[in-house]
Amino acid sequence: MLIESVLIQGLISGVTYALLACGFTLVYGVTRILNLAHGTFYMLGAYVFYVLGFGYVGLHPAAALIVAPLIVGLIGVVCYILCLRPIIDDYFGIMVVTVALALIFQQLTLIAFGPQLIPVASIISGSLVIGRTGVTYSRILSLLISITVFFGLWFFTIKSKTGTALRALSQDREITMLMGINVKKLYVFTIFLSTLFAALAGILIISSVTRQLTPTIWLAPLSLAFSIVVLGGLGSIKGSFFGGIILGYVENIVVSIMPGGGYLVDLVAMIMVMAILLIRPAGIFGKYVERV
Repeated sequence: MLIESVLIQGLISGVTYALLACGFTLVYGVTRILNLAHGTFYMLGAYVFYVLGFGYVGLHPAAALIVAPLIVGLIGVVCYILCLRPIIDDYFGIMVVTVALALIFQQLTLIAFGPQLIPVASIISGSLVIGRTGVTYSRILSLLISITVFFGLWFFTIKSKTGTALRALSQDREITMLMGINVKKLYVFTIFLSTLFAALAGILIISSVTRQLTPTIWLAPLSLAFSIVVLGGLGSIKGSFFGGIILGYVENIVVSIMPGGGYLVDLVAMIMVMAILLIRPAGIFGKYVERV
């Protein structure tokens, strides 16, 4: 029963974590922006979902699940245009600005909602027994949505003209510009997708696992996303997928078999990431990409 539970829960956690990391690695792979405010959009997604679905607006949770990531995606675009586009080639400046944005949004959330924990209900109630393991419907929904997003992103990048342009831009910005492709629009689109994925992951994880909001919840997902993309390879969507699954299983194994495992998850995960990087410094699926 323990092995069965680890297999099921690890898969669900890993795929959802991969969705969070996907946005982080997507924006880096295309724009070379190391977005240290990524966890903030995770937090904003959960708060906007709460306001729309359970707070002041009163939308159906399913509708809030769709609308909230779109709103956060637009917020991400505004932040990019106002704060990041002017310094797009200043990598250190981008890190400073994104950290500043994270702290600003944290304080604004603190002012708006206060420091107290806010309980969040599940998107869908009930549970299902798989074998001898009980799994809530909200966790199953998280798994299905995350897998759908990944396959949709893969299909989009492989089959569509915009996806092809994104792949070209991730390889060489100057040649992409010489081909007449509007790089500025692609950057905006990438930022929108990245922040939308972060917000969606925040909604799914908060509503199905932690069930509570606080203005400081952006720190843990930022650390998690960074660990996954470093493990899988910066800029690799495939690396984010498998890196998320690996960390999802590591988390469930540690919690299940080690005394006090809940306090050791982050330590074990970091040790594993460091060990893999000693063998493959670019990550499992990473490769060196020259900056242009």
